[in-house]
Amino acid sequence: MSSFWTLKTAWRLGRGRRRRLLLYLSSMVLGVAALVALQGFGTNLTREVGEEAKALLGADLEVERGRPFSDSTQTLLQHALIDSLGGERARRRSFPSMASFPSTDNDSGGTRLASVRAVEPAYPFYGRLETDPPGAARAFREAGGALVDGALLRQFDVAPGDSVRLGARSYEIVGRLEQSPGATAMQSMVSPRVFVPYADLDSTLLGRGSRVEHEVLFRFPGTPDIETLAGRLRVKLDDDEVTVRTPSSVADDWQAGIQNLYRFLGLVGFAALLLGGLGVASAMNVYVKKEIETVAVLRCLGAKSGRAFRVFLAQAAGLGLVAAALGAALGVGVQLVLPHVLGSVLPVSADFSVSWPAVGSGLAVGVGAALLFALLPLLKVRRVSPMRALRSEVENGDSEDAAGRWGRGGVWLLIAAGVAGFSVQLAPDWRLGLGYAGGVIVVFGLLALLAAGVARGAQVLRLPALPYPWRQGLANLHRPGNQTRLLIGVLGFGTFLILTLLLSGRTLREQVRVADRQGRPNVILFGVQSDQVGKVAQTVRNQRLPVLDTVPIVAMQLKSVKGRSIEEIEEAGDDEWAHTHDYRATYRDHLIDSETITAGRFVREKRPYDPDDVVPLSVEADIAGDLGVTLGDTLTFDVQGVPVTARVASLRKVDWKRVQTNFFTVFPPGALAEAPTTYVVLSRAPGEAASARLQQAVAKQFPNVLAIDLSLVLEVFDRLFGQLAQVMRFMALFSVLTGLVVLAGAVSASRYRRAEESVLLKTLGGRRRQVFQIMLVEHLLLGLLAALAGLVLAGAASWALARFVFEAALVVVPGALLIVVAAVPILTAGIGLLGSRGLYARPPMDVLRAEA
Repeated sequence: MSSFWTLKTAWRLGRGRRRRLLLYLSSMVLGVAALVALQGFGTNLTREVGEEAKALLGADLEVERGRPFSDSTQTLLQHALIDSLGGERARRRSFPSMASFPSTDNDSGGTRLASVRAVEPAYPFYGRLETDPPGAARAFREAGGALVDGALLRQFDVAPGDSVRLGARSYEIVGRLEQSPGATAMQSMVSPRVFVPYADLDSTLLGRGSRVEHEVLFRFPGTPDIETLAGRLRVKLDDDEVTVRTPSSVADDWQAGIQNLYRFLGLVGFAALLLGGLGVASAMNVYVKKEIETVAVLRCLGAKSGRAFRVFLAQAAGLGLVAAALGAALGVGVQLVLPHVLGSVLPVSADFSVSWPAVGSGLAVGVGAALLFALLPLLKVRRVSPMRALRSEVENGDSEDAAGRWGRGGVWLLIAAGVAGFSVQLAPDWRLGLGYAGGVIVVFGLLALLAAGVARGAQVLRLPALPYPWRQGLANLHRPGNQTRLLIGVLGFGTFLILTLLLSGRTLREQVRVADRQGRPNVILFGVQSDQVGKVAQTVRNQRLPVLDTVPIVAMQLKSVKGRSIEEIEEAGDDEWAHTHDYRATYRDHLIDSETITAGRFVREKRPYDPDDVVPLSVEADIAGDLGVTLGDTLTFDVQGVPVTARVASLRKVDWKRVQTNFFTVFPPGALAEAPTTYVVLSRAPGEAASARLQQAVAKQFPNVLAIDLSLVLEVFDRLFGQLAQVMRFMALFSVLTGLVVLAGAVSASRYRRAEESVLLKTLGGRRRQVFQIMLVEHLLLGLLAALAGLVLAGAASWALARFVFEAALVVVPGALLIVVAAVPILTAGIGLLGSRGLYARPPMDVLRAEA
């Protein structure tokens, strides 16, 4: 019965005020919409990846090795998977190679690095090779030829019927490859694929120095336990360096990356929700002040303070539910847009369907946030005296005793816990979630301190030389019922968020541009054999291009660390990826511009080393930490069957964002003189045409040598960053719009106070123009202060992200910063004057009657 009375009273008290309260709470709509859109999109995408996991792999199980399978491994696979289970087999070889188009008339040549897939006719068992024309995949299986990625055909203006050359063999192009298992549009742009028959592959492409992945894919009848089977194979094949993959492991890999993406964006939406929470607090604060007399009457009629409190809490919950429902509906609509924006980086198409768990989560979070932020102003209801209904001078709940202060402190702790809980739920990692929540609380705290300082400064500042409208507008920043704290907090946080995203995005994109600056190599020729180095270098010079460097590479494996074998380390459970990593080291007498010595001395002297000598070694600092080694510790490597023991002589910090030949380990000259070595030749081409001519010349003379045009790769990455930046700006826009809605609600909430001030000013002889100017000055000052505060905080946050996360120099964009900083005061003034329209134009008596 008590609950029914509470709900009934809450409904009756809200009559005539619901539309205004919904305006106040509309700031919640955008935040909930962002969360529902992102969580719904993520749920749909996770479902699609799970359902299409077999199609992503193309089989029930895949076995992969970096070298040809040993006889014992082939026998084991034949017995365990085909003889015992009746499985089907399809072999595939995957490797990079230069693809040439002899028939092209393109001036740029017609040669580019591609990812070659040599497959047997049964591939793939699940999913399909989507081609144009549609029957090309069948023709490829029956008659051979090649399926070439559409990106390659478009680049060189070739079509089915033309030919593609791989090594010494040419293949007729039977169709354009549109989609293959596990591929994305972005991968096609970076490394386009060419499918050729397994039996027709030029064997010279598989020779010494080539990097070929030998894969066998299986399909089984019935429904065997694939995960158990894969686990047994991993144990049996562990010593043979074989990787076993299942649809489940493929789905897990994709989902991990995808979830990190949309959860990060969800944190941006969560910021919009926090701004909505501030709007709720402002709305309920004004509403409670207006309803103090109503609460006093309820107290006179016998209602206890707790019951009156529950009436207003029910109103907040109901209005929060309505706002959250509207936000969830909007979020479902926004979800339709995201697959089009992120389509190029997704392995599957995220078909639209309403994610009811995401809708439910949005409703719960929206209502929870509304209640949390409404608690602070609602505490005043518990302190209203019944005498307030009879005598207006009785305290109206603004004062509080020690118990009230403890209650307010408890509410603040509850809000902080709620913010942290929401953040941890949305973040990819709980540590990141707590860090994000802590950062948000710190930013809000700094903005609150600034707002308090502004209000105090406006109270004590005396500027008699200023015109009256300016003095009065400045004084309004500390008048009773002012919105200084709310507006500086909301607008400052919105500005902080969008500027942080802007600066961070520009910093990331600048790293791509730095890698392509003048003087740095943009063409890399790798896989060059020892007897080819001079000839390849001469080919580069014949194209009138420079040979910037020739870098030797020696493949090796780590055998022991500080005297402990890798087997002992693995048995003890102390192994890291660094222990089993296939190392490719180099030797030289100098540092390159991406390296800095952090400890020890880099050994430059060239001298011969005996097999029993301990060689001085320079190790990259991060991997040294993973290995647990420091200066003076020893590492033993297996270099093509020959043990080489090295002592850590120096530690280097490497800038891995520099797209060049960076290494974990660098030996001194002469240390690996007898080891089998391949080389990388670095050059720089002034344009796409020169780069293509060089690649074509190298491909004709040296089929085993691969060339990468870094300019093209960097262009693709720049495009990817651009797409992700669009999504980030889209989410930041949600936060800015939320801040503007809160601003509109705050202006509307303080309308009655401004009406009284307008009446007083006009009664004292103030003109309409002066009232307008006072309001304009007040809102301009609030917007400018909030924008400057957001700018300073965004600069600090962006510097910290650049320094400690991106490990790069902060990139400042003065033009964009000035636009944002100027736009915030203008929007603030525009919305403030629009919300106060009519007050400064109407006669005092009309305003008094309307507000009475």
